[in-house]
Amino acid sequence: MKMYLTLLNGTGYVFDVNDYMELRTKYRIMGALVGTANTKGWSSSEAALPLELTKYETQLLVDEGLAVLVSKAEALTKPPTQDMLQAYQRDFESRLMAQRDALKTEKLRETRRHVDKIIIGKRNKLIKQGKPDEAAALTARDVFHEVANNFEFDRQNALVELPCSHMEYHLSQLCTTPVYDTSSLKYRVFHDLWKRGKFVTCGDAFGADFLVYPGDPLLYHASHIVIIQPTSVIRPLELIAKVRLSVIVNKNCVFAYEESTGNTIGYQTVAWCNPSK
Repeated sequence: MKMYLTLLNGTGYVFDVNDYMELRTKYRIMGALVGTANTKGWSSSEAALPLELTKYETQLLVDEGLAVLVSKAEALTKPPTQDMLQAYQRDFESRLMAQRDALKTEKLRETRRHVDKIIIGKRNKLIKQGKPDEAAALTARDVFHEVANNFEFDRQNALVELPCSHMEYHLSQLCTTPVYDTSSLKYRVFHDLWKRGKFVTCGDAFGADFLVYPGDPLLYHASHIVIIQPTSVIRPLELIAKVRLSVIVNKNCVFAYEESTGNTIGYQTVAWCNPSK
């Protein structure tokens, strides 16, 4: 069964956690998590669903018949009915209450971790107020009850996370227009590397077109940077600059280009040699 990719901002998004795991473990499609966790703000190391795919990842999944791209723009821009608004409000309240409960649980956990210090501080305060009997009678249970009863959840500062999937009434329309030029050299290189069983991600952060990993990027560092050239000819200074870049980031440098004969992709790995060794 094909999975559904939601068309947003010109590319595919994944909102279902099972689809995300299947893409990563079975089809080696990484994408980037761009959502927020329920009780934490956004950070690159703790992001959550949805998963944003690159345009060439989206196009590859469609071309390989693994997914279909759908648009929910019409359903999402249509004025909601009263029943829809009430259902949304109930769901929204449920999420806020779940966040409140999670924060309260975390507060009690922190209290339990430092309860001895808290009791000492409260007893000293009671003694200074001239209440030695209350200080002597104070227990850990009293502290927990006080923290639980005085906990307040500020709705204005609550985090609103994106749900893992769109609501059922969001109808979708099949999109057949390509989101990426399948004839471009970059897409063909990505498709070819993926066909060879490689884990491939965007290489912009390393000054390259792609990064190639020996396994799941959660477990391995990238082993190669891939730089796309229109032909196999490259100027010496540019060659030196790119190879030295790969040395700095401790990766091998691969040049990908279109062969002069035929419609095939060629690859050339270049290593930097230190003549003094």
